[in-house]
Amino acid sequence: MTETPLATPISRSLRLTRAAAAGLGGAGVLLGVILLAVSVGAVAVPLSTVWGILANNLIPGIVTPDWTPGREAIVWEIRFPRALLAVLVGAGLGITGAALQSVTRNPLADPHLLGISSGGAFGAIAALLHTGLFLGLLTVPLMAFGGALAATLMVLAAARLTGATSADRLVLAGVAVSFIIMAGANVLIFLGDPKATHTVVFWMLGGLGLAQWSHLIYPLVVVLPAGLWLWSQSGALNAMSLGDETAASLGIPVARFRLSVFVAGALITGVMVAFSGIIGFVGLMMPHLVRLIAGGDNARVLPLSALFGAIFLVLADTLARVIMAPEDMPIGVVTGLIGGVFFLWLMARRT
Repeated sequence: MTETPLATPISRSLRLTRAAAAGLGGAGVLLGVILLAVSVGAVAVPLSTVWGILANNLIPGIVTPDWTPGREAIVWEIRFPRALLAVLVGAGLGITGAALQSVTRNPLADPHLLGISSGGAFGAIAALLHTGLFLGLLTVPLMAFGGALAATLMVLAAARLTGATSADRLVLAGVAVSFIIMAGANVLIFLGDPKATHTVVFWMLGGLGLAQWSHLIYPLVVVLPAGLWLWSQSGALNAMSLGDETAASLGIPVARFRLSVFVAGALITGVMVAFSGIIGFVGLMMPHLVRLIAGGDNARVLPLSALFGAIFLVLADTLARVIMAPEDMPIGVVTGLIGGVFFLWLMARRT
């Protein structure tokens, strides 16, 4: 997963060039897919009108409005915040998946498979159906984070109690914990108010339809600092991917560092789940695609995984909106279908 010491200077230079090209090209692609997402849908809006509406809202008076108030509401109040939420969620899941794969030394690790997403959903469901919003709008994100963190600790405890010290068995412990937590979530749904239980389908299947401008600050203030911290630990993550003994010999407190990465991943995943529901496989796929292009150095893998995750989720959400227009297909269905096929390809490639 990391570059070997025998890698030639030419190969390292080639990977750096590819990484830079992927970053610049990816930024352009991201801008393009955001505009595409805002333009297409049950009501198509020409790109020229999209540009004008966005420009006029960002810098009032810069463009003379020649569009209807209805189109402006569709672009600015509905589709644009939804696209930005997709960017934040995709970036958060992508960088979390890359970090977890390095710290567990398992290419199949991601927040969904390790049960972190299930824990976040459990906390969100408990807040929606049982505890109520006792902390206001922050209740669901905080309880989702608490559930994700509890799931993380359960996975680590299960791995220790069962002697699952290998990376592969750690993922198996995560899958087992995920099943247990989802069983508990189903009990919460069963015991909840039947009139309100339909609202939890959003968290079970994933979706970005509830995106609002006032909500975007919460995932932003979590993804940005937590993602930057993970990126700052790229060297330690590179060492961890080589084995605990190697990392310890380099002065890294292995157990404490692994727990710190898991907590950061739980924080990002919990808040993402609170606003998007369970969206699987983004954190699994993106780091592998990035490594094919830019090599295994986490200094490149982490930011590019965030970028590719953002692009993928915007495209997936656009597909989910248009495939059954005017109804929205749950985005978790789209990512699950694509991710399942990718998972099978990855398993075949490793055999």
